[in-house]
Amino acid sequence: MSLHASTSRYERTPVRRVGRSGLHLPLLSLGLWQNFGDDRPHETQRELVLGAFERGIFHFDLANNYGPPYGAAERNFGRILRDDLAAHRDELVISTKAGWDMWPGPHGAGASRKHLVTSLDRSLERLGLDRVDIFYTHRPDPRTPLEETAAALDHIVRSGRAHYVGMSSYSADAGRQLAGMLRQLGTPVTIHQPSYSMLNRWIETEGLLDVAADEGFGVIGFTALAQGMLTDKYLDGVPEGSRAASPGSFSSSALTDELRDSLRGLAAIASERGQSLAQLALAWALRDPRVTSLVIGASRLSQLDENWRALEQLDFDAQELAEIEDLLGRADADVDLWRDARRGGEVPLLG
Repeated sequence: MSLHASTSRYERTPVRRVGRSGLHLPLLSLGLWQNFGDDRPHETQRELVLGAFERGIFHFDLANNYGPPYGAAERNFGRILRDDLAAHRDELVISTKAGWDMWPGPHGAGASRKHLVTSLDRSLERLGLDRVDIFYTHRPDPRTPLEETAAALDHIVRSGRAHYVGMSSYSADAGRQLAGMLRQLGTPVTIHQPSYSMLNRWIETEGLLDVAADEGFGVIGFTALAQGMLTDKYLDGVPEGSRAASPGSFSSSALTDELRDSLRGLAAIASERGQSLAQLALAWALRDPRVTSLVIGASRLSQLDENWRALEQLDFDAQELAEIEDLLGRADADVDLWRDARRGGEVPLLG
């Protein structure tokens, strides 16, 4: 596959400003959490990255431990960047994170200065870059004072390792505290990356969107499709080989009869709008302008194209929103897999 990226793609790429910063992101960003490890062919990965860029997606979201093995996604993306996208580097927004387990020992995870700075240095080596555009503290660390995390992020920007800093899976209260500390240091928080979907609305109910508006940072949600639950895949049960049938994802027990009834109702609303359930879920998650972008994954270009078409119909009328609220009120889904992390759950120690 060769790159065919017309500059006119930006004319059809909707973007939003990230909080009160000067940074803008496309409404959909490509996440490399899945499908970019060494277990996937390089040419498939290359096709997805170049296909996303050609379609107008210029933000690529990574983390130090995306793989498998850990670090593979950064290394594989770095190869694509070097071989195919080097001439377009200034057009790209590249983000990475540190905080979940990465190497053995007491500093292999967390939000200490030692872990954050060391991990970012290794990430830059794998990516083949001297800086990233956004660097996140990937999760709260109850073992590290928030002041130390803030000072590390400030140092990362001042040392030229990142243009902007953000946080992921921090609670509304912790997010406000960290934003205040960084503002005093002169390096504002630019963005927060929380889990968010129709079935996981904690950023609304626990006040994170209000904190974002107050503090001036943007919000970029991940798992807007609830790890595939908000697609047509599970309307009639759990298919063999699906995520829900595999360890390390949401439990198949979450797919209750009541939830499936709600999903079928949402699919009917989507059909009336000329959308798939996945497209409805993405459009709904973007209905609030405080949500800057959504990180989506893809295993093939057709999947990427389906998700991108969600942007063709973003408006909802009052009746649609009311019907959706009614269905969601009856969908008792437990898919908030990051709840313990933002509530101060212990960072695992390896080794």
